[in-house]
Amino acid sequence: MEKLAIDGGIPVRNEKIYYGRQWVDKDDVQAVSQVLTSDFITCGPKVEELERVLAEQTEAKYAVAVSNGTAALHCACIAAGIGAGDEVITTPLTFAASANCALYCGARPVFADVDLLTYNIDPASIEEHITNKTKAVVAVDFTGQSVKIKEIREICDRHHLIFIEDAAHSIGTKYCGRPIGSLADMTCFSFHPVKTVTSGEGGAITTNCKELYKKLTLAHTHGITREENLMEEAYYQGAWYYEQISLGFNYRMTDFQAALLLNQLNKLGEFSARRKEIVSKYNEAFSQIPEIIIQEEIPESDSCRHLYIIRLDLQKLSCTRREFFDAMSAENIQCQVHYIPVYWFPYYKGLGYKKGLCPVAEEIYQTIMSIPLYPRMKDQDVADVIQAVKKVVENYRK
Repeated sequence: MEKLAIDGGIPVRNEKIYYGRQWVDKDDVQAVSQVLTSDFITCGPKVEELERVLAEQTEAKYAVAVSNGTAALHCACIAAGIGAGDEVITTPLTFAASANCALYCGARPVFADVDLLTYNIDPASIEEHITNKTKAVVAVDFTGQSVKIKEIREICDRHHLIFIEDAAHSIGTKYCGRPIGSLADMTCFSFHPVKTVTSGEGGAITTNCKELYKKLTLAHTHGITREENLMEEAYYQGAWYYEQISLGFNYRMTDFQAALLLNQLNKLGEFSARRKEIVSKYNEAFSQIPEIIIQEEIPESDSCRHLYIIRLDLQKLSCTRREFFDAMSAENIQCQVHYIPVYWFPYYKGLGYKKGLCPVAEEIYQTIMSIPLYPRMKDQDVADVIQAVKKVVENYRK
């Protein structure tokens, strides 16, 4: 048995590898540079081009590019008409923005539990939490695997709810052969650097509904319009004229961000294929280790994984999750944990939320960690991660 690096042994690798990393190449830099030296670096043609391409790639009728994924969720809630007294059902096993977007609109997040095998929101738990105050469901494609869209769609239609899909993790994923982005009422994307494709920061909302599209457009540009049919005063006042017709926000994306993302989208297929290769290698290796539980996938989801999560069977190990995490770090494999249940945060405690609301999500949280997964990983990097997991397991195996 090899001695752990944390106990004075030799690390599996010399250089630290992290759970996620962007891949920006010379073509990306050139695309950004061209915009930076053009007449428009914001409010220009690249954003419009990006929205057309996003709509095409997701098979949605409309796309609105915004400044980040959180802005996308906020705009979706605004477009859905969510307000004070409303309830929005979501999962606790997500980044805080999936729930915060309801709070931004004065509504109350309600947390449904997750499936023990897939870690995605459980449609049965959604159904259990619906009240006469429920206005929408924000379902998160956790790690990049699609939620059970058909079941959630049926629940939302039956109860007259807005279905918002938080696809921050799932650009490139398909559900029943169709790309994520056109199956919910609104789908929200994030293009943060650790995501499959990036614009630095950035996000987008896609929809097939023209009415929702108009509301999204207003929400991300101060509630201001230049469309004559939406204004009270006649357009003949001059080309300079515009009106604010609702309360919106400055959530616009810049043209140089759009240029970067457009170039990245050209490589989405390549990035997705490499992520799937790595996931396959991990699944093969870890399925042979009884102390490691791997996330299961529904057959409908052809997943482009943003995260790869291992779950520890602590009953078979003589360590805690923290000790396993620190041991991996000492081997120069820097993991992360996604996510702390949202309602565990002090702010949510102050709103009256208590531990125990979603026992399955809490159980999963206490035993999981995310290991490195990104397209730029070399085969040796993947092998190092696998070796480190095996090494740590062997040292802590009961």
